[in-house]
Formats: sequence, C-alpha cells, structure tokens
Amino acid sequence: MAFSWKRNLITLWIGVFFCGMAYTISVPFLPIFLHTELGIDKGLEAWSGITFGITFLASALIAPYWGSLADKYGRKPMLIRSGFSLSVLYFATFFVHDPYLFLVVRILQGLLAGFVPASIALVATNTPEKEVGYALGVMSTAGAAGSVIGPLVGGFVSHWVGNRESFLVSGCVVLVAAFIGLFGAKETNFNRSAARSGVMDDLKSAAHNRPFMMILGVTMLVATSVMIVEPLLTIYVLQMGGSQSSASLSSGIIFSAVGIATVIAAPRWGKLGQKITYSKTLFIGLIGGGIGNLLQLGTHHLLAFGILRFSYGLFFAAVYPALNALIVKFTDSSFRGRAFSLNQSATQLGTMSGPIIGGFLGGWIGIPLVFAINGLALICVAFFFKYRGPKVAAVPSSLPELGQN
Repeated sequence: MAFSWKRNLITLWIGVFFCGMAYTISVPFLPIFLHTELGIDKGLEAWSGITFGITFLASALIAPYWGSLADKYGRKPMLIRSGFSLSVLYFATFFVHDPYLFLVVRILQGLLAGFVPASIALVATNTPEKEVGYALGVMSTAGAAGSVIGPLVGGFVSHWVGNRESFLVSGCVVLVAAFIGLFGAKETNFNRSAARSGVMDDLKSAAHNRPFMMILGVTMLVATSVMIVEPLLTIYVLQMGGSQSSASLSSGIIFSAVGIATVIAAPRWGKLGQKITYSKTLFIGLIGGGIGNLLQLGTHHLLAFGILRFSYGLFFAAVYPALNALIVKFTDSSFRGRAFSLNQSATQLGTMSGPIIGGFLGGWIGIPLVFAINGLALICVAFFFKYRGPKVAAVPSSLPELGQN
C-alpha cells in the first residue's frame, strides 16, 4: 500500500491522544497521591512542585540525545521505546509507598519519555512541505483532546477506586499508544546512511538562527506559565471549599475545561493564523492567557473558576499551534527534526521550572498571587514578541487551512 501522510497523521494523532490521556489520568492528582498515599503533610506544595518538575528536568537534559539518536536510527524507534518504557513505569508507580522512591520513578519517566515529540517530529519529517503547518496544527489538538478525557477518567478513578489505581489505568492507556505507534506509524523520509549529528553541533546551528532562538525562549516561558499553576490547582480547589473526598473529581473537571476549550478553538486559531500570520495569533493568545490568569485572582467559587479556566483556554489555544508553525517557518527542512527536539528541551525546561516555582510561591505568597504574577508575565512576553520578535508574512490562501479534514 502506498504511503499516505494523511493516514500517518491520523494514526499518530490517535497515539498522542492516548499518551496525553494517560498522563492526565494520574499526574494532575499527584498532590492528593502524595498526601493520602505517601503520607506527605508538611510542605505539600513544595513536594508537589518537585515531583512535577524533576521529571521534566530529566527529560530536558536527555531530549537532545534522543533527538540525535532519532536522526541516526529513525523517529519511530524512539516513539516505540518511549511508549513501552512509560507504560512499565506507570505500572511500577502503583507499587511505590516511599516518597523518595517515587522521586526516582519520576526521574526515570523523564529520562525515558519522548513519545509526543517523536510523534511530532515524525509528522514534520514525513509530510509534504506545503502541508507541514496544517499537519502540526492538527497534532496540537491531540494532546489537548487527551487532556479533556484524562482528568475526567482520573477524577472518577481516584474518587471511586483510589489515587494509586489511577497509575494502573495510565499504564494501560499508554500501552495502547505504544502499540499504535508500533503497528500503525510509518516512516519513509529517513536516510539511515546519514551521519549522526552531535548535540553541540545542533546547539551551534540553532544559536545562529535568531528567530528560532526567540521562539525557543517563548516556548520555555509559555511552558513555565502553564505548569506554574498546575500543581496548585487541586490545592486551590480545596481552599475554595471543595471537600477532600471530591477534590479529585472537581479538579478533574476543571483540568478538562482548558482541554475542551483547546479542542474547540485551536483549529479556528490555525485558520485565522494563516490569514493574519501566526505571530499575530500568538500575540492574541498570550494576551488572552494573561488576562485570564489575572481574572482568576479574585475567584472564590468553583463554578466561576471553572468558567474562567475554560475562557482562558479559548485564547491560550492559539499559542502552541502558532509556535509550531513558526518553527516550520524559520527552520530548514533538513534541520526540522532536530529543531523540534530542541523545542522539546525548551518545553521541558519550562515544564520543570514552572511547578517548582509555583510550588514554592504558592506556599510563600499564596496561590491567588501566583495567578497574578503569571498573568503579568504572559502579557509582558506578548508585547516583547510583538515588537522585538521576527516578522513573517501571511501564508498564501492556496495552502490548506488548519483544522480542515
């Protein structure tokens, strides 16, 4: 059967959907797991931040190495390696009863991760050049769609069965993603005889591309912004009056609000970005995200908080598709796989620092002020990129619109 990039896109979208769902089934509820299963009472905010962030620090440090191996041996082997490894580690977490051993497992999860970036790189390098922006935009909705289902499933599992059992469910779901990658994903645009690139050479090449380096900087700051509040949301639900017995379910619904908004809005932002440029949609998304965070500062009712999180998601849905499209715009096709590997490192650095900063700030100045700082930071990044960032022209209307089937 002839290779079909559309079939490949659909297959990898489903794989990333399951992988994203597996993550959000259990990981957003780590604070409750730490408290009820591992006995952490004092310094819960800090423990939550560290257990969130340490995985992403390990992933950020190892991602360029996996990217280099992917250039030599292919993106699909990296995808399969990650999928099966993560499944084993989710199952292993079920048996952990010591918080320090839990940290070790979280580090291993970071070192062996990479299913989503490998999928994105596989799409980016096995899709016709004129279709790459469209395909990456579609891929950006996969994780968001998974994050809609995951917290709801995790909330119900944690509420009715237990937090510990949610890791078993995550392991089963990511195992499905691994088998989808094994039997469904195809890689044709790959030269095994090509020399393996060195990490330092990749960094030097990236450093000479100023627009790309600015995009990496924004990516890291955006990831920090997203994750600075994630380990605090469940605690914030408790502070707003939610009972401990229903905190997982309430938090799951609130986590899902942003994912639902992203699935609804991301294709529309992609379509608009082709008309007015992705730089402008990135600016709008960052401003909307900043204002959304500021509005959450004064919210003390669960329903109102959920509505604000949904509204925030409608605007913030513009950010990641725009950043991915800008990477395609400002990098050569021969460097694109490594570019997304470096972008993953930037994302993971932000994802690592965000929970740690949020955890310590939440315990020091209070969670509402964390929302205020986060909102102001996003607005500052938006204006900096608008006036100092690279300029791009609108995509010709002949290209397929992001979000079309």
